[in-house]
Amino acid sequence: MIDHKVHASPSKDELPREEQLAWKMAEMAVDPVEVDAESTAMIINRIIDNASVAIASLNRGPIKSARAMAKTHGRSGGATLFGAPADLTVHAEWAAWANGTAVRELDFHDTFLAADYSHPGDNIPPILAVAQQCGRDGRDLIRGIATGYEIQVNLVKGICLHEHKIDHIAHIGPSASAGVGTLLGLDKEVIYQAIQQGLHCTVTTRQSRKGEISTWKAFAPAYAGKTAIEAVDRCMRGEGAPSPIYEGEDSVISFILNGRTARDQGKSPYEPSYIVPLPGGGEPKRAILETYTKEHSAEYQSQALIDLAFRMGKEIEGKGGFDAVKSIVLHTSHHTHYVIGTGAGDPQKMDPNASRETLDHSIMYIFAVALQDGEWHHVRSYAPERAKREDTVRLWHKISTIEDPEWTRRYHSPDPNEKAFGARVVVTMEDGSVIEDELGIANAHPFGARPFGREQYINKFKTLTDEILDASESDRFLELVQKLPDLSADEVRALNPVAPANYLVENELKGIF
Repeated sequence: MIDHKVHASPSKDELPREEQLAWKMAEMAVDPVEVDAESTAMIINRIIDNASVAIASLNRGPIKSARAMAKTHGRSGGATLFGAPADLTVHAEWAAWANGTAVRELDFHDTFLAADYSHPGDNIPPILAVAQQCGRDGRDLIRGIATGYEIQVNLVKGICLHEHKIDHIAHIGPSASAGVGTLLGLDKEVIYQAIQQGLHCTVTTRQSRKGEISTWKAFAPAYAGKTAIEAVDRCMRGEGAPSPIYEGEDSVISFILNGRTARDQGKSPYEPSYIVPLPGGGEPKRAILETYTKEHSAEYQSQALIDLAFRMGKEIEGKGGFDAVKSIVLHTSHHTHYVIGTGAGDPQKMDPNASRETLDHSIMYIFAVALQDGEWHHVRSYAPERAKREDTVRLWHKISTIEDPEWTRRYHSPDPNEKAFGARVVVTMEDGSVIEDELGIANAHPFGARPFGREQYINKFKTLTDEILDASESDRFLELVQKLPDLSADEVRALNPVAPANYLVENELKGIF
C-alpha cells in the first residue's frame, strides 16, 4: 500500500493531475491486476448478504416508493429489481436507486469503521445494475466491485467526514463511480472525471442520521449510487468535473473538511492534511477482506453489545431481575457515545414513539431489549408495541454511555488484533451490587467467537427469505451466485432473486414520474 498525503492547494499552484487524489484513485481503478480467490469469495458472500436483507425489506415503505419510481423508467435490456419479475427491467440508475434502498433499509449488511463510517456493500447495487444493462460478465462484475470496496474502505481510513457533519455517502460517490469505471474498462481520464463528479454531487449533511431519523437513511446510499452512474455516463460523453475536487482552493477539503476547520481557527486551510492509502500498481485489491457483516439488524457499533447483552441479561435475572437495576453505564468509544449513545444529545433516542430508524441508532434502546429478550429480530425487536413496553422503557431510561479513551484508542487502532467496537458495561443493582462485563468485537466478526463464513451467509439468506421466496428460486439464486467468476452476461442479469407472484405490495400513490 502507498500512503498519499492529501491537502487543499491554492489555485495559483496549479496542482498537477498526477498529484491529485482523484487521479491516483483512477490509476488504481484501471490497474488490470486480477482479483484473488479470497477476495472473490468474499464478494460472492456480500452479494448473498445484500440479497438477504433486500428481499426481507421488499414490502417496507421506502422500498415500495423506490421501486415505484424505478418502474416508471422501464428499459428493454436494462437492469432488474429485487423481487420483481426477471423480464421487468429499468434504466440502470433507477435499478441502483431501488435496489440500493432495499439493501440499506434494515441496517443489516456489511460495515467498515475507521476514521469514518461506511457500508461498502452499498457499492454493489449500482455496479451490478450497470453490469446487467451493459452486458458485462461475472469476471467484470468482480473487478468492478473490488474497486468500489477498495476506494471506499481506504477513503474511510483516511478522511473523516462526520467530524465536519458530512454524511458518509460522500465516500460512495467516488467509490461507486470508480467501480463502474473498472467494470466497463473505461480509461483513466473518464474515471478521473467521474470520481470528481461523484464526490461533488454527494456531499450531504449528517442530519440524515441525527434527531428524528427518517427513511432518507435508507435512500441516502442509493442516491449516491444512482448519482455515480449518472456521473460516469456524463464523463463517458466527454464531460468534465470540478477539479481538483479534493484539493481545490474552493473545494471539499478547503471549505468543508479540515481546511474549513483551520479557517475557522484563523489558520491556513492549506496546512492540514489527510493520509489516504491505496494499492500500488500490480497490488491486489483486498480491502473487502477488512470489512465485516452484521448478525443483527442494527447499527454496527451495537453488534458486540447485543451479543454482550445476551449473556449479561441472564446474570441480571439471577440477581433480582431488571426492575432491580439502578443504572447501566456503557464505557465505550467516542463514536459509539456520540453517534448512538447519550453523548448524541438526542432525546429521540429515549422516546418509545421514535421511528425504527431512530431506534436502530439508540444503543440504550437496543441494549435494553437485547438484555430482556435474549434475542434480536429485524422486525419484532423494533415493533411499536415492543418499544412501548413499560418495563422496557423503565430499563431503557436507566442506561447511559460515557466515552472511555481506551475504547476510543482501540476503535481507531490500525492493528486488527486490537481494534474493537464494543464496550465495558457496568450494571449497578439497587442493593449496591455490581455486574461488570465487556466485549470488544461481535461474535460474527472475522476475529469473533463465531466468524461468518459462506455457511453463515447462506444461513442468513435463508433465515431472512425462506418465508418469502419459493424454495426453487432460493436454490437457483444461491447456486448461480456461487459460480460468479464464470457467469455469462445473461447469467449476471439473473442475479436478483424473484419473489412469488402477488407477493410484492406496491405504492399506489402518484408522483411526478
